[in-house]
This record gives sequence, C-alpha cells and structure tokens, in this order.
Amino acid sequence: MGNPMADAFGDEAAGDAIAPMLLHDAAHVWHPYTQHLNAPLPVPIVRAEGSWLYDLHGRPLLDAISSWWVTTHGHCRPEIVEAISEQARQLDQVIFAGFTHEPAAALAAELVSKLPRGLTRVFYSDDGSTAVEVAIKLSLQSFANRGTPRRLVAALENAYHGDTFGAMAAGARGVFTHMYEPLFFEVARLPDPSQGDALAALDALIDARGSELAAVIVEPLLLGAGGMHVWDEDVLRGIRARTQAAGVHLIADEVLTGFGRTGPLFACDRADVRPDLLCMSKGLTGGVLPLGATAATEDIFDAFRSSDRRKTFFHGHSYTANPIACAAALASLQLFDEDSEDDRVRLEVAQATQLATLRGVRGVKAVRQIGTVGAVELDATPGYLSDIGRELAAYALQEGVLIRPLGNVAYCLPPYCTTDDEIASVYAVIHRFLEGARAEALSTGGPIDD
Repeated sequence: MGNPMADAFGDEAAGDAIAPMLLHDAAHVWHPYTQHLNAPLPVPIVRAEGSWLYDLHGRPLLDAISSWWVTTHGHCRPEIVEAISEQARQLDQVIFAGFTHEPAAALAAELVSKLPRGLTRVFYSDDGSTAVEVAIKLSLQSFANRGTPRRLVAALENAYHGDTFGAMAAGARGVFTHMYEPLFFEVARLPDPSQGDALAALDALIDARGSELAAVIVEPLLLGAGGMHVWDEDVLRGIRARTQAAGVHLIADEVLTGFGRTGPLFACDRADVRPDLLCMSKGLTGGVLPLGATAATEDIFDAFRSSDRRKTFFHGHSYTANPIACAAALASLQLFDEDSEDDRVRLEVAQATQLATLRGVRGVKAVRQIGTVGAVELDATPGYLSDIGRELAAYALQEGVLIRPLGNVAYCLPPYCTTDDEIASVYAVIHRFLEGARAEALSTGGPIDD
C-alpha cells in the first residue's frame, strides 16, 4: 500500500516537515464543515501575503474568498502586523468587566464615527455569531427591562446568522440546523426579498402580532451563506420604515457586508438606513484576529441603566475587547482611506467585467453582484449539498485558486488588493470547468465541504 503523504507531496516532503503536520492533524484535529470519513487531506499553508496563500512547497494559491470572507486589505498587511506586535509588548489581555484600555475605547469611538448615525454604543464579543447573539439578547431584554416584554423575532428565508443557538434560530432551516430545530425559540419567517414580497409579509406580521414583535434581523442587501442572494435597497428602506413605525428593532447583521464588501463601509449606508443594532466581525480586524462587536442606539443602552441590578446585561466573554484584537481593528480602520475606496471601485468593475463573460454561457443559470462580491449560480442540482460545488472547488484548487462554492453557487469575494488579472484568473478557472475540465484525483482536496 502506498504512503498517502508521499503520494500527495513527494517522498522528501512526506519524510520531512509536512508529514508530522498532517499526521498530527489527522490524529487530533476536527475541522469545521468537514465530513472526515471521506475528506481529502487538508492543504498545509505556511505563509500568506496580499491575495496569496503559500503551501509548504511555496506553491501559491490565490485566495478568492478572503479566507472565509474575513481578509479585507490583504494578508499580513504590515500596518496591522506592526500594531499587533506593538500592542502585544504593552498589554496582551485584561478583564473587561470593570476595566478598560485604550485600544477598546479608541476603537469604539472610531467605529461610532463611521457607523450609520444613531449607533452610539459598542458591545464587544468574539465573532459574528456571538455579535448576533448579543443583538438578539439586547433587543429582547430592552423590552423586558421597560416592562413591555416582546419575545418574537422575525428573520428572512435563506438567512444565515451563525452557528450558536440564537443565531441558528434566526437563520434559515436546513442542513446546518435541522438537528437542533426542536430547541430553537420561535422565529417568524419573511420571504427572501430576492424571491418574494418581504414587505407584504412584514405588514401582515405587524398587523397580526406587532405587539409581540421585538426585532427583525436581516443581512442587509446580501444573503451570504444562503446563496449570495442580492436584494433591493428599497426593500431594506421599507423594512426600516415599517419597523420604526411599529416600535420594532431592526438588527443589521453586517458580519459579511460590513467594511466595504458592498461598496460603502456598511451595506446600510447604500440604502441610507439606520438600524437599531448592527453586528460586526470578519473584516473588523482586517481578517487578522477574531473580534466581534454589536453597535446599539442610546435608546437601547438606556433601557439597561437602572438602580435595579437585575436589569444589567449579564453577558460577556473571557476575551471581550482583547487589546491585541482591538489594536488590529484600529489599524485596519485606518487603512480605509481613498486608496482603499479606489481599490474597491476597481474591484467592482473587474467583477462586473468578468461576470458579463458568463452570462448566457452553458451551465450558468444566473450571475449576481453587489460591490466587490460576484456570484455565479450554476445550472445544476440546487442547494448546499450539490456535488458540483465540490467538483469545482477541487478543480480550482488544482489550478491554484481557492474558492468554496455554496453548493451550486460559486462566488468570488477577494481581498481588496486583488488585481484585475488575478480576478480574471478566478473566472478563467470557472470557464474551463464549465467547458468540461475536471480535477484529477487529489490526495489533498482542501476545504471543499463548504
């Protein structure tokens, strides 16, 4: 029987550094979104720069998905790396209950200056899912604290808000969540605005249960993991008008859409919408360190100010407002200057140019774009478990491009430093795949289960 390490990487590599890495991984690591019964060996990455990842042999891999949508300015930006290094030498971690520090205070002030007007308070957490949990809990408890409890949350079909329980409850029902469905709280479901009349459904919900409805949570203008569905700014404005009139909170989950992905810094800015709560993570630190944040209005904050200690927001994380992560976020925010805006505009044009070449191509059902995000819906079995996504991911990996189709929906969501030629190379891979190219047998298939 052959040695799979040698087959995959050559005898020298298998006997050198790479073999222990993969052996330890195979023996002890549980990877996310991975079926370990038949998953190929993971791709061993040792460094990154700009839009590129490099494996143990120095082979480059174009990161066309910003390493799960997080890397904004590019990998290992010197400004962020230096900020992390400097902060680590000064203050690495301190409890954030009853204590504070300059990076967290400065970051909160900087975020408030850039967020949609009216969001004045920032609560730090660990990631996007926990930022959503915080938003839902803040909404529900703010009503209860004022003696007018409301417990119903409304969300969109095809939504994804994270993998913790509150976030899963707000997300669409499907392969991610069906096992846990009996444990979820009630969520009223509104149509995906790209597929149905969400405003009419919201009108009906408010008429029937408005006094119970605490919040409507949306991924503004782009439903990400649900298939990169782009929806209209007028609908977002309509949701905001209706929730405001009914005294219902609007929660904007900008974990994906924030920090320039849809064009402006936040998707809500495209529609001139001011939510009551806004969730951030992913690009918050430039994609370098984990950090979540939930921004709230002063009105929501005031609902927790009380001489009754039971009205405290009893929520926190061990690493809340970690100083090093906050320093990274501050450095990242400083990079959103005119040059960054020019890069994002250039990326929008490059994506539009490449997507136009796929319209009407055999095997393509639809193409979609918002800001720097381009999506290609393949004419194949729909849904997250569609085999065509795994096939395309494996072929792209073989061709030196990292993409992770969402079932039959492939997408390009690159770091902002990605060049036009690099964008063209991503779409060239998709073209070749549609023309009949397929991956050779690979011992390392990389992350093709998502």
